[in-house]
Amino acid sequence: MVAKLAARMLTTVDKRLLWKFAYNFGYKGMRSVQKYKKRLKHGVHFPPFLFISIINSCQLRCQGCWVDVASPRQMISKDDLNRIITDAKKHGNSYFGILGGEPFMHPDLLDVLDAHPDCYFQIFTNGQLINDKVASRLRKAGNATPLISIEGTEPISDQRRGAKNVYDKTLLGLQTAIKHKLIVGVATSVCKTNYDLVSEEWLRKLIDLGVHYAWFHTYRVVGPKPSPELALTPEEIVKLRRFIVQMRTKMPIGIVEPYWDDQGGALCPMATGVSHHIGPSGSIEPCPIIQFAKETIHDGPSIYQIMAKSEFLADFRKTSAAATRGCVVLERPDLVKQLVLKHSAGDTTQRQAAMVELEALESRTSQHQPGQEIPEESWVYRFAKKHWYFGFGAYT
Repeated sequence: MVAKLAARMLTTVDKRLLWKFAYNFGYKGMRSVQKYKKRLKHGVHFPPFLFISIINSCQLRCQGCWVDVASPRQMISKDDLNRIITDAKKHGNSYFGILGGEPFMHPDLLDVLDAHPDCYFQIFTNGQLINDKVASRLRKAGNATPLISIEGTEPISDQRRGAKNVYDKTLLGLQTAIKHKLIVGVATSVCKTNYDLVSEEWLRKLIDLGVHYAWFHTYRVVGPKPSPELALTPEEIVKLRRFIVQMRTKMPIGIVEPYWDDQGGALCPMATGVSHHIGPSGSIEPCPIIQFAKETIHDGPSIYQIMAKSEFLADFRKTSAAATRGCVVLERPDLVKQLVLKHSAGDTTQRQAAMVELEALESRTSQHQPGQEIPEESWVYRFAKKHWYFGFGAYT
């Protein structure tokens, strides 16, 4: 399947973009992980991958969204974005996840991509703002892949995303990106209403559309309107994992999920230390759904020093890893509250209701289900996860 996927990409993607992907994301990404491992031996924690929510604004109102999309606009300035990326590059980082709100609502996003041709950016987007002009700029920059959210069929998408004609508008953006020969992914937050997308038929449809990779993650019950009725059962989560493992050996499409290791043991990217999050206000958070922070990007000479010296982040990593290999927010909201109170961390939301929302959460199953591990069957994924994306000693 790897060979067939490679053949698909060679015939549908601009060759220059493939080179950028292979070098900036592939080779330099592996090197950044090796540098991270080396830092760990000296007790220094600075993640090899940064996720940055550059703006809170969005034209949609999705169920379970934790971002203040309806609040006054907050966004990280172009100068601050360039400063964060430049500093991280000095320590080997080359990959950056760009989130929102809707990232393409940031007026300087494309300029930032142009300013860092030696990096690779994955843009988490609803796809509706990807027109010919935007796609042309992305192709010219050559260092970014749009990861476009599709949450189901037309009626399900409208329900999940809080607007009309969401599916058709998103599909138009997807088709525009593919037409411009970009590397294109589709992300799905799997929940009760769209669980039928966990199917070979869905992957074949994505392949027919020209999509190169799919990202599946389970619905997270968080935010001001958490919609717990959408959460998956433990059995459904295991079924999703089994589907992913099987399809990796069968379908010529990349399948992304950073939540299990090569042996099928659960992982939390935050607890392992491979990623942390910067919010649209500049707050430095353990992960996107933990909206509390002790530091901001303005609290030190460099993002590297701020993160490496943060006692809040260090305690979150250590305590979370000791409690579970899964999502500490889903499984132990009480523990998250204890850590926030212990460090007197501030609420980073504009609504200033993060603690109330946290206290209202009930403990539920995440991807950590001992005895239900499903090891990788694909040697490519197994090798990559074993060497470049695993626990890094967090759970020992």
